[in-house]
Amino acid sequence: MSLLIDGIGELFTADDDGTVHYDAAIVVEDGRIAWVGHRLNRPAADERIDLGDRAVVPGFVDSHAHLVFAGDRAAEFDARMSGEPYDGGGIRTTVAATRNAGDERLRGNAARLTAEMLRQGTTTVEIKSGYGLTVEDEARSLRIAREFTDETTYLGAHTVPAGADPDEYTALAAGPMLDACAPHATWADVFCERGAFDADQARAVLTAAAAKGLGLRVHANQLTEGPGVRLAVELGAASADHCTHLSDADVDALANSSTVATLLPGAEFSTRSPYPDARRLIDAGARVALATDCNPGSSYTSSMAFCIALAVREMRMTPAEALEAATAGGADALRRTDIGRVAVGARADLVVLDAPSHVHLAYRPGTPLTHTVIRGGRVVHPSGADPIAVHQSAA
Repeated sequence: MSLLIDGIGELFTADDDGTVHYDAAIVVEDGRIAWVGHRLNRPAADERIDLGDRAVVPGFVDSHAHLVFAGDRAAEFDARMSGEPYDGGGIRTTVAATRNAGDERLRGNAARLTAEMLRQGTTTVEIKSGYGLTVEDEARSLRIAREFTDETTYLGAHTVPAGADPDEYTALAAGPMLDACAPHATWADVFCERGAFDADQARAVLTAAAAKGLGLRVHANQLTEGPGVRLAVELGAASADHCTHLSDADVDALANSSTVATLLPGAEFSTRSPYPDARRLIDAGARVALATDCNPGSSYTSSMAFCIALAVREMRMTPAEALEAATAGGADALRRTDIGRVAVGARADLVVLDAPSHVHLAYRPGTPLTHTVIRGGRVVHPSGADPIAVHQSAA
């Protein structure tokens, strides 16, 4: 069955030339986009829906999230809002809670958060491990994550467990733990940062993961300037994430590489830290993505729209740049060409906004603007009664 999506007031494509169509229509066949253009030129289709001049954007691609965990760190957030600095040490609190939780509790929490994301327009999400830090618990986390996405990331090198020797733990993360986790992972990541893993330790884990066929990602330069960004570029990582504290050499390295700078403004919001300078990166020619960093400690938000609004207000991005970073940029950070854009051949992942323009995502922060989510050509939100009428045999 083919489906004509008609009555699109504004269509933000996020394709290579950044096209915005007005009075647009889309034809979907077999879950993929078969045609895009002006509604006056629309071809016939088996079914038709009319969006009533609403704006349509690609489904959000959240390329950095930590959703397999247990516990709550609201007290830590409260302390930060009272003036205590963030140093990343609270990860161990979540590790303890996650180890003590049963599979069903972890699965239920991941299901809740992925459903929450989908309702807000996220049609692709990456999910990391990193709150187990034992061979068994890291593998368990990835098995559960794989139930919700194909974009799973092994993050055994998230932090050194309390009482462990850093070099011995690095050897574990690059050896037996990686062996157990690799069958359930697409990617490997390391927190290369002061107080976590240094450049040599991070390189050991990442090179071992690459030898097993995993793609690479790096938590880099969140708390201080450091080696993370240049290590990511050196190893050909798909993404260097956070990128809050960058030297000129870091910016140049990103601009002259295929490594995407994935910016996570929810973390800066939640930790009262300086925001990354997206304008500096964009003007230098670096590829930029936006993601939520959804996790219980430093960025407990599932809203890509909120991160878009933060990027526009605090990181000197235009609304179009921020939306492109949250869609096509996220796809590039996952090295995907089939998502994040409205283009012929792409998966039909679309967000219908209760607004006339994509600009409203930043213009109306905190407002629930997601009217309908279409994933793979099928309406997945709202569930149950669909407020968009489907008409048969459109001309």
